Amino acid sequence: MSVLNAIGNTPLIEIPSLSKIADAKIMVKCENLNPGGSIKDRAAKSMVLKAMEKGLLKKGMTIVEGTAGNTGIGLAIVGRALGFDVTIVMPNNQAKEKERLIEFFGAKLITVPPCPFADQNHFYHTARKMAEAEPLKYWWANQFENLDNHLAHYETTAPEIWQQTNGQIDFFISASGSGGTMGGCTKYFKEKNPNIKTLLVDPEGSGLYHFIKHGEFKAVGSSLTEGIGIMRLVANFKEAKIDDVYSLTDQELVSVAHYVRFHDGITLGSSSALNVALAFKIALEEKKKKNMHKTYVTMWCDGGERSLSKLYSDEFLASKNLSSDLALFENLKK
Repeated sequence: MSVLNAIGNTPLIEIPSLSKIADAKIMVKCENLNPGGSIKDRAAKSMVLKAMEKGLLKKGMTIVEGTAGNTGIGLAIVGRALGFDVTIVMPNNQAKEKERLIEFFGAKLITVPPCPFADQNHFYHTARKMAEAEPLKYWWANQFENLDNHLAHYETTAPEIWQQTNGQIDFFISASGSGGTMGGCTKYFKEKNPNIKTLLVDPEGSGLYHFIKHGEFKAVGSSLTEGIGIMRLVANFKEAKIDDVYSLTDQELVSVAHYVRFHDGITLGSSSALNVALAFKIALEEKKKKNMHKTYVTMWCDGGERSLSKLYSDEFLASKNLSSDLALFENLKK
């Protein structure tokens, strides 16, 4: 037994306050309870173990990856448990809490200025070029194109949810970054029951909403969310079976995050708050159609402690013209 055995098999819990308002069952998979505190532990474990099985990652090599944070934390833990050094490349505009955790768990951290994906100095390309320059030294996890990412969710996350709900799922809702969660879970659920509605929620500043609606990547605005949203089509996302897509504002996720923190003792990270905000929105829409008592499942991807300096900082929110005032939550119920 090692820390790897603690990854997965997380609880699925209800959010009582939102369920009561919507006359529904709004549930979150507690991925924040993984050893590294996020759903990305699953992808890290899957990618590393399968790379070892394929002979791609050998003893003495270093794991390298470009990430917005949580995958880096997961790889740091998995790598350390298996005896590998880990180097993480990360944009320097992410929450400082994530930077500290990556180093705390034993990885070497390299930060680079944020830039468009086409720029070769992008964190993704920086990690890729390190691996290409020294292929005997580095194994590049490549979470966006490595299909062992989505297999983590097809083989573990989705089956766990299916068992925990006894297959009684009406809606599955998730945001997408690397596409692993959405790819693996939606593929599994559609195989089990094609009638389950699978919905993607996209933050402002991401191009997935426009891509699914119109066939091209186009983004408007920006978002305080981290690790989700993308402006290109990647291999893991291609596996996703999506019925519809929605774009929500930052104020919607901020209002939901602060409401459930106050009423339920649930502290959501920014991507998790976006997930829950859409689940609540759809449940309210269904209630208006007299379709009550449906089950909505989404992901508690990581906890609010990683968003203390942004989502839970009134000073930061004010700088973005956002507010944690609980009175604004009432606007979501209209």
